[in-house]
Amino acid sequence: MFAPKKACIVTFTLFVLSCSITNAQFDSTISINGGINALRIAVPFLTIAPDSRSAGLGDAGAATTPDANSQHWNPAKLAFIDKEYGFAFSYTPWLRNLVNDINLTYLTGFYKVDKEQTISSSLLYFSMGEITFTDNSGNQTKKHNPNEFAFDFAYSRKFADLISGGIAFRYIRSDLTGGYSQQGSSSSKAGSTFAGDVSMYYKQPLSIDKKNAEAAFGLNISNIGAKISYNDANKFFIPINLRLGGRFSMDLDQYNNMSFILDANKLLVPTPPLYNSNNQIIKGKDPDVSVPQGMIQSFYDAPGGMKEELHEISYSLGFEYLYSKQLALRAGYFTEDKTKGNRKYFTLGAGLKYNILNLDFAYLIPQSGQNNPMANTVRFTLSFDFEKATKQNSRD
Repeated sequence: MFAPKKACIVTFTLFVLSCSITNAQFDSTISINGGINALRIAVPFLTIAPDSRSAGLGDAGAATTPDANSQHWNPAKLAFIDKEYGFAFSYTPWLRNLVNDINLTYLTGFYKVDKEQTISSSLLYFSMGEITFTDNSGNQTKKHNPNEFAFDFAYSRKFADLISGGIAFRYIRSDLTGGYSQQGSSSSKAGSTFAGDVSMYYKQPLSIDKKNAEAAFGLNISNIGAKISYNDANKFFIPINLRLGGRFSMDLDQYNNMSFILDANKLLVPTPPLYNSNNQIIKGKDPDVSVPQGMIQSFYDAPGGMKEELHEISYSLGFEYLYSKQLALRAGYFTEDKTKGNRKYFTLGAGLKYNILNLDFAYLIPQSGQNNPMANTVRFTLSFDFEKATKQNSRD
């Protein structure tokens, strides 16, 4: 029993440290030669793929066909959803090889107001298990269950037959320490902030060799919001994120359909600059700026120039095969530059639809030589889609 709990404590400690580093100094040789210079953000749970469908597509979702989980990837897609209302529940184990009490859960739902408008909401909850705080003598002082969550509400609307837009408003809360602080250190508190999303979605029907096809494009700028703080001294950027995606789908015949998906993703937060021994910036830009300035600056502030800026873009590639709109097989690949986190993994997924019920699974396979918190775990999403018979008949 001791080893899993110890692993949980170590994981939690590293998580706090990753969120607490600010104005860190980087060795000039490492930075100039393209060493690790990852972006620094708080509440990184907001960047995790919460549902199994997109997780099986290499974490791509900006331009996939609309479903109940579109709230996370691109709320604008929900304006085109062909159901009256629906909801979904997703569960993602975390570090399952070490502990069994860390997980990510996602609950989302939508309601189609009319043919042009849809409203939706979701709750994303990240539980980090139980940790034990001790004093300098090793005596137990407190137990706490650190957790983070985000609750949001979105509105999407068609602007024309082929294009739509969406906005979302989000409340974020992160309680890592339960107010615990060691003697001689500054007091800690739960951090909270508000954020919003702006998104759009465009689809274009096509005909290729007398077969029905469709091209789609999606854009979502998410988590545009104020910095978050865990004490009275430091404030940290949340993961303001730019996601741009495309999809090409084609009906092979009456029963078979295939889709190819590609997403490009970039965090709109300052890049850590290069410091000298006196903690003076010698290359790059000052990261201690306002949120609007940080978003703009994120396109040109990397100490390695434009080459490093391009390294900050991660890519998700996905493939989805549908049989009779009831059985789905999926595969994907996610890649990130080695200087910005070096996450690289393959994904597999499957889905089954029966009447109003949809059941999706995803499995992550780390690239050789890498570890991943979700390796060797199965993630699942259970969703329900409903539609009034009268509306179904009118659309037919």
